Amino acid sequence: MNAIALGPLLISTPRLYALACALLLLLSSRYLLGLSARPHGRWFNGLLLAWLVGARVTFVVLHWESYAPSPLDALKVWQPGYHALGGLLAGLLWTVWALRARLLAMIGGLAMTVGAASLWLVLVTLSPLGQSFAVTSLPDVTLDDLDGNAVSLPSLTHQGERIIVNLWATWCPPCLREMPLLEEADQRDDITVVVVNQGEDLLPIARYLDEQSLSFRYPLRDPEQTLMARFQAPGLPTTVLFDTTGRTLDVHVGELTRAQLERWLSD
Repeated sequence: MNAIALGPLLISTPRLYALACALLLLLSSRYLLGLSARPHGRWFNGLLLAWLVGARVTFVVLHWESYAPSPLDALKVWQPGYHALGGLLAGLLWTVWALRARLLAMIGGLAMTVGAASLWLVLVTLSPLGQSFAVTSLPDVTLDDLDGNAVSLPSLTHQGERIIVNLWATWCPPCLREMPLLEEADQRDDITVVVVNQGEDLLPIARYLDEQSLSFRYPLRDPEQTLMARFQAPGLPTTVLFDTTGRTLDVHVGELTRAQLERWLSD
């Protein structure tokens, strides 16, 4: 899983690790760099801003084909899409500039910035707060589509396509924002998209899909939220990618971006 639930909040674990590393860098640099409060605050605040801007710009440039259809999506900074190396380089450049008059502080700031980035990479790799996949393959679950027809999930592997299972609800704004992307993916010949509504009645599901002119081959209902339990999903939306045999390849908790989805589809 790439997110954990803290009460009602769904927090990305890489972002949580980044927050912890930033806090550690703030505290350690305050006492070890020998800077007074004002220049330290200027350097640290600028470092955070440079890191975020550098990471976002680098990611957008490297995935421009995903942003070209909707360039303003690059401004949706709350969505995933940050390049760690780009952020690190921007942060190092800012440190050199901001502390250029204090050589020892500059060297220390560079070393501590690299150290914080390395710690973040270790945390993301080891994922101490993460979980392994709750299911290793498509669960043996049968659900009804909007017409009342029973659909067995394992039977979908007979089509020889990779399968995306998306758990959603009409009250979930991130779920609704990603639905057009999922519909696009469902038009591909090598992908089967299964959108499984969690816990709602038929009427609001059908009304929403009709009003938005969204059409899926497999819009299913899961009134008992069986898949939420099977996937051990901490929140909605949760999207799981399976290979052509039904084996779990990846799990994404939170809103899908076009870049994330296209990475899945191109792998």
